[in-house]
Amino acid sequence: RCLSVLRRRCYIAGKRLSGPGLAAEGRVLHSVLYVYHSRLLRHRPYLALQQVEQCLKRLWKMNLVGCLETLVELIPKKNASKAHAECLVPSQPMLETVALKVLGGCKLILRLLDCCCKAFLLSVKHLCSKEFILLNTLASGLLSRLWFVIQYRCVLQTLTSLYGALSTTLHLVSETQQTPYIKGFTFPSDISDFLGVNISSEAKKQKTQMLKTKKSASWMKKLFPPVPETVSKVGKERKSETCTSAMKNRSIPCAVDIGETVV
Repeated sequence: RCLSVLRRRCYIAGKRLSGPGLAAEGRVLHSVLYVYHSRLLRHRPYLALQQVEQCLKRLWKMNLVGCLETLVELIPKKNASKAHAECLVPSQPMLETVALKVLGGCKLILRLLDCCCKAFLLSVKHLCSKEFILLNTLASGLLSRLWFVIQYRCVLQTLTSLYGALSTTLHLVSETQQTPYIKGFTFPSDISDFLGVNISSEAKKQKTQMLKTKKSASWMKKLFPPVPETVSKVGKERKSETCTSAMKNRSIPCAVDIGETVV
């Protein structure tokens, strides 16, 4: 029964970690940092984005998904029919290695969420100061999406439940045959003691901070005030005229700005 629970939780955790959302947001973040590297080397929101990328890189370099796949292959697919029948189980060194990686992965994801929240608040703050409007708008959207992907897919909660199954199996295997691999470290029975924070309360706190900043700032109205109707009509007419003339005259290059001027 313990092995079937462990197999199922390993599969769910691997699936949620290797989902397209995290990988896509990581690629977009890397592209943004690459484009703005020479211009915003000492800009505070840019440095905060770099910390977020560092956490993502370390999470991928851990190869936690590959480790979980290896563990799933070692777990037998069917339980023994008889109560006293022998059953192949993963060794204690393998279980200890995976448990240690899960603990490290939980710490890294907690740090990633914290960096996302801080970088988001910093981007909105600089956006209200009308500094690097394009970058900070892009960064705030990217960071909120990344934070939401991790919370919506319950990545951290899945890893904590996986550690519970790992701890139970590790205890049973070590009782059968003591072959410790990692020495000088005591595996905690409860992962919340190791993390030092309550996961649900920390997520609610970060979400409240981000939503409060969005509501109280009203930075979109400050940056883009409502345009009078007469000005908007004139702008639309000019835009349509420019578009039709651009279609007729094919010598105009594609890079010509045919939009209306933003004050």
